[in-house]
Amino acid sequence: MINGFIKLLLFLLLGEMVSYLLPIAIPGAVIGMVLLFVWLVIRDEEDSGLVGFTTLLLRHLSLLFIPASVGIMVHLDYLAREWFAILAAVLVSTLISIVVTACVAGSAKPGSTPES
Repeated sequence: MINGFIKLLLFLLLGEMVSYLLPIAIPGAVIGMVLLFVWLVIRDEEDSGLVGFTTLLLRHLSLLFIPASVGIMVHLDYLAREWFAILAAVLVSTLISIVVTACVAGSAKPGSTPES
């Protein structure tokens, strides 16, 4: 499990380095996640250490929402002023996500595998 945690931290560090060194406006955590995904696809086998750690992390994922919830409570006056813009942004982004997911899922042929 420690091995999986170290791998996650290394990909985060690598993503942060790429973000710092290149003039791109993408957060290092996102770059690190993409690099981890590419590494897992290239590796083409399950990493038991990574699976063990991420399963444990996902089991306690709800704890990571506590700071965000506190932040929302601190800024209730801002939410009261900007509620329409926030609602519009949430609705539009949700609709875009649904459409993109439907397009991606619809483009996959039923019964096909990535190798074919």
